[in-house]
Amino acid sequence: MASAVLKVSCFLHVFVTAPLHQGIPRSLWKLGRLNHIAIAVPDIEKATALYRDVLGATVSDKVPLPEHGVYTVFVELGNTKLELLHPLGEKSPITGFLQKNKSGGMHHICIEVDDINAAIEDLKAKNIRTLSAEPRIGAHGKPVMFLHPKDCDGVLVELEEA
Repeated sequence: MASAVLKVSCFLHVFVTAPLHQGIPRSLWKLGRLNHIAIAVPDIEKATALYRDVLGATVSDKVPLPEHGVYTVFVELGNTKLELLHPLGEKSPITGFLQKNKSGGMHHICIEVDDINAAIEDLKAKNIRTLSAEPRIGAHGKPVMFLHPKDCDGVLVELEEA
């Protein structure tokens, strides 16, 4: 019994004191800062007015992104941004979201990565599904990729190359 306790104790000591990255190759990409939180809104003018006129935030102009099926407005915050999303066109992914959530709500989070192609390759190897085969150009003019929410604890995650 004493030898079993000693073996467990030695194992725990090695496990706890050994560096976590030992034996694991360094990733070829790095997760960066939170770029924005996207909120689907049923009335983009009303939502823009709330953030601009009531809360006093700096907001961008409304910009159509036909390739993504959305209108966007960015709300500048001190440490990140909010992206207001409204449907554009009949095949907008935001239409279905708003049908389920009449008042709107959080749609996705966007996190920067330093190398989007390396991130995608690595995540696919770890069985994280993407919502498109290749990155597309996002609202900031940079490559983006959406990760399947079922593989990300129910959260739609957008990766954007920094």
